[in-house]
Amino acid sequence: MIFAATIVVAYLLGSIPFGYILVRLFRGEDVRLTGSGNIGATNVARKAPMLGALTLILDAAKGFLAVALAFKTGAHAWNSGSHGVNPITVAAVAAVFVILGHLFPVWLKFRGGKGVATSAGVFVALAPKALVISLIIFAVIVAAFRYVSLASIVAVAVFPLIAYVTQDYHDSAALLAAMCVIAVLVIAKHEGNIRRLLSGTEHRFEFKRSRA
Repeated sequence: MIFAATIVVAYLLGSIPFGYILVRLFRGEDVRLTGSGNIGATNVARKAPMLGALTLILDAAKGFLAVALAFKTGAHAWNSGSHGVNPITVAAVAAVFVILGHLFPVWLKFRGGKGVATSAGVFVALAPKALVISLIIFAVIVAAFRYVSLASIVAVAVFPLIAYVTQDYHDSAALLAAMCVIAVLVIAKHEGNIRRLLSGTEHRFEFKRSRA
């Protein structure tokens, strides 16, 4: 029962399309009709950097919240005598399903973002040490090449390995597996970016002044 509830709550939290909502509220536009057509922070920032930053924060927050709630629920069940319920395993399940919610939100006909910010929120809660190293890698690649997509792909691809090497996975096979699943999902969502990177047609990221 606890896992079923975790799946539903995490998915619905992940499904909240903050980028779409913010652009609709403050600009009266559909962010899916501009730029890359994505609802994530990078595409929102192309129209309005402040809204992009807010989207980043809120998308990360829902990832963090889903995992934190799941861990608290699992810990409560453990302390109540349900010793077959490992809080880390419950949190790992929430981590995967909050990402799935973001990638495939029921409210937008299952066409969502690419999961980078939400993954960051998840890993703030679960593997902060590994996240810091991945964020450094992300920042270096963006600074050097100005391809947010390339930086995102590399950072998320190496994340499970970093977590393993730094032992920042709570000695949990379930959590390490969840990290690998999330990495595969996020990279798969960047399929179009990968094609454009290989063909040399990917857009470099540039900030524009906000009119929001």
